[in-house]
Amino acid sequence: MDFDDDANLDLSQVEDARGGGGGFGGGPIAIGGGALGLIVTVVLALLGYNTLGNDSSSSPAPSSTAGLAQTCATSNAQRFDHVECRQVAVFDDLRDYWGTQGTQALGAQYTDPKLRFFTQAVNTACGQASSAVGPFYCPGDQRIYIDLGFYDELAQRFGAPGEFAQAYVLAHEFGHHIQYLTGFEGEIRKLQQQNPSKENQYSIALELQADCYAGVWTKNASGGAESLVKSVSQEDVKSAIQAAGAVGDDRIQEQSGGGVNPETWTHGSAAQREKWFTTGQSSGDPKSCNTLNAA
Repeated sequence: MDFDDDANLDLSQVEDARGGGGGFGGGPIAIGGGALGLIVTVVLALLGYNTLGNDSSSSPAPSSTAGLAQTCATSNAQRFDHVECRQVAVFDDLRDYWGTQGTQALGAQYTDPKLRFFTQAVNTACGQASSAVGPFYCPGDQRIYIDLGFYDELAQRFGAPGEFAQAYVLAHEFGHHIQYLTGFEGEIRKLQQQNPSKENQYSIALELQADCYAGVWTKNASGGAESLVKSVSQEDVKSAIQAAGAVGDDRIQEQSGGGVNPETWTHGSAAQREKWFTTGQSSGDPKSCNTLNAA
């Protein structure tokens, strides 16, 4: 994946709360600590939508992007050696695609989400979360939350290294924002309420569509007038597919040392996640991502 070295990064929708600015008082969510805690939590929430509930009384703390602006300035020739700068560039490219042809194809009105970096813990409109939850999107405040340290776990523990594996994660979370804009998220929640016995099945449809949307963006990355991504290679695509498979429910259950139990899945198997990312990447058309009918 190559970026436009001369392009200015747009930080207007980015919040940098690293270093404790986005934390919350008291202890983190009681979900275990260390790598094992992360793995157990990932079964529920990795690359997830909103498993934190809905607490509108919580809100993100103030943040500043002054340091981020300096690190990611065009004057820094090594800026794309930094994961945060690569993530901002991918985020801007996602905004470019979905803000134009992506949502137009779906007949939806587009508004930007925000991208918030944090460490350790964070307040959100969906409740309080620790880093162990992994990357997630909160519809209550339309923000994508990422502790960048997660990418070390993704590479080292889940065997999905590479810059484009990181891009896939962000593209998946951005896909949840698109689902919010199209009303698909609301449709899924209603179906879950009407058919509680199929709650996990509908959750899987939601997650697989976000994987498909990540694939759609991958196909269209570098194609927009304001694109920050200059090129995506076949190796990048393979890296994203590998990452999608690595966070399949069956792989995570195997990683945690327990048995594989499809009845508890909420995100889909490795094969399903790889299939739907590939479906989006092959077609480049968000209308190909009808996972609900497939479910």
